[in-house]
Amino acid sequence: MAILIDTVAWVRTEGGRILCARPRGKDVFYIPGGKREGDESDLQTLAREVAEELTVAIRPDTVAHVGTYHAQAHGHPDGAVVRMACYTAEYTGTLAASSEIEEVEWFGYADRDRVPPVDQILFDDLHRDGLLK
Repeated sequence: MAILIDTVAWVRTEGGRILCARPRGKDVFYIPGGKREGDESDLQTLAREVAEELTVAIRPDTVAHVGTYHAQAHGHPDGAVVRMACYTAEYTGTLAASSEIEEVEWFGYADRDRVPPVDQILFDDLHRDGLLK
């Protein structure tokens, strides 16, 4: 039986770069976000994960779906697929790494190989659309 990892991610681009975070103990950067808990909606998952990781509050009235991506899950056995529903949103507060995040960086398209396969697909789309330089 295939494993499906259901995640939601925050796509925050500024000046041709995208916000990425490296959780403690991980070797790659990810688009901020994470796994759904229980019967959370995408919006609830997004708001909780962004607050937990980056100490800011997304503004629910500004959330827009940009795409849902599927790929082999990084660090999991073959056949484990991650589903990443991606959203843009404005936020309030000051971006800062929480205790569960080791490092936060703004990546350009040249950093594509520093993120897992599902994030690379998003990078390709953002680059094609001129949002990632």
